[in-house]
Amino acid sequence: MDRVNFDGVLVIGAGLAGFTAALAAAPRRVMVLSACALGEGSASAWAQGGVAAALHADDHPDLHAADTLAAGAGLCDAEAVRILTQEGPEAVRWLAGLGAPFDRHADGGFSQSLEAAHSRPRVARVGGDGAGRAIMDAVMQTARDASHIEIHEHVRARALIQDAGGRVRGAVVETRIGLCEIIAPITLLATGGLGGLYAVTTDPAAVRGDGLAMAALAGARIDDAEFVQFHPTAIDIGADPAPLATEALRGEGARLINRDGATFMVRYHPSGDLAPRDVVARAIALERRAGRGAFLDAREAVGDGFPAHFPFVFNACRGAGLDPRHDPIPVLPAAHYHMGGIATDLRGAASLAGLYAAGECAAVGVHGANRLASNSLLEAAVFGRRAGLAARDASGGWSRPDRAPLPADLPADVLAALRQRMADDAGVARDAKGLSGLIAWLDRTESEHGRALALVTARLVAEAALERRESLGAHCRMDHPDASSVPTHSRRTLGPTPAYRQQAA
Repeated sequence: MDRVNFDGVLVIGAGLAGFTAALAAAPRRVMVLSACALGEGSASAWAQGGVAAALHADDHPDLHAADTLAAGAGLCDAEAVRILTQEGPEAVRWLAGLGAPFDRHADGGFSQSLEAAHSRPRVARVGGDGAGRAIMDAVMQTARDASHIEIHEHVRARALIQDAGGRVRGAVVETRIGLCEIIAPITLLATGGLGGLYAVTTDPAAVRGDGLAMAALAGARIDDAEFVQFHPTAIDIGADPAPLATEALRGEGARLINRDGATFMVRYHPSGDLAPRDVVARAIALERRAGRGAFLDAREAVGDGFPAHFPFVFNACRGAGLDPRHDPIPVLPAAHYHMGGIATDLRGAASLAGLYAAGECAAVGVHGANRLASNSLLEAAVFGRRAGLAARDASGGWSRPDRAPLPADLPADVLAALRQRMADDAGVARDAKGLSGLIAWLDRTESEHGRALALVTARLVAEAALERRESLGAHCRMDHPDASSVPTHSRRTLGPTPAYRQQAA
């Protein structure tokens, strides 16, 4: 196996968090690894709604913080939320300064949308539903032009490398010509979420929690792995991944209806169509399970404005033979975002020396049990920058690395079976029977195929979900519908066997 010694920060992941961290680490040298061609494997580029921040005079970071804390169902870290919302406006202005073409009013102010569970319209958007792609184009070009950053595409990380004391010293990666060890004093994971572990997801299919699994296998602490957010309105046209009908449509007045044309959300929540995402996702799942179907009706709210104001949704529908100007859009819940992840401090440092994490793969505490809409790109920018600054200033040392054991790869048919099991047993609504069956299946599959990264991540989710005997935020236990009076975190590390140790919260 070839070995490369890199005297700088190794960033694994090429989404918004990874590139923001890489830019912030200047002038220290940074190597960014992308498993796919730039922009193709990152959920950041697929984000539609935009970036939430208190940018208008009638809004304030404290109001944004209150909405974020309410959505998080008691599990947010208040200081992390304060940082997110206080530094959010400057992060949006920084992205605009890089060239992200946010929608503006005639006076130059940001045009902002209302999304579910926000008390103010505060989601800065691009072209209605194109924020992620436009922001990533601007950030990627800035990174390409930065003299301290080198970018390598089609390089997939397989395992973290550690020294005898457990310090992370880089990663084993797979390139088009074989395996390679990259030795670096500081490693920063920005590998995104785990939506690709589910049969229906809005994320790139390759986003399966690899960074989470690599960190867990190295012994890093993983927090709140059970909290998976399901976007309620993926477009049900049989595509994999499922295209997303942005929540901004409901902010513009689109309504959820059943196949008879009747609205139904007021039966589930007083906020109706703008209820929190977890409520809307479960309501849609229950309507579909009852045979009534679920559709997003934007004919009156958007109508002929679709091509100009929501081009992504319009084109996705037209490609499937639907015209959202005249037809209700069939929708279903899809795995969309992971609130849990690699436990970090407020500057991105994980529980292992030499390891940092940022973005969706990290659990810094801003999302709690349920992410507030459009806080994800904001977190990537705010805490990506903080992690990059910390990595820039961190000393690495030069201890001798040990060779890392490589996890197995899963055959395509086994991966497909895993995705269906996760959707069936660890999806929008869960119970002990399904989760226990899933864990037993993971035991058998791991015995046959080895400790593949996808199996490690799935186990983290399933075991944490089984042990949390309550319904809280995005975690719904049908056999335990009530929440506890004092929410606690689940904190886990990987043990020496396929079981996991649970630490005291």
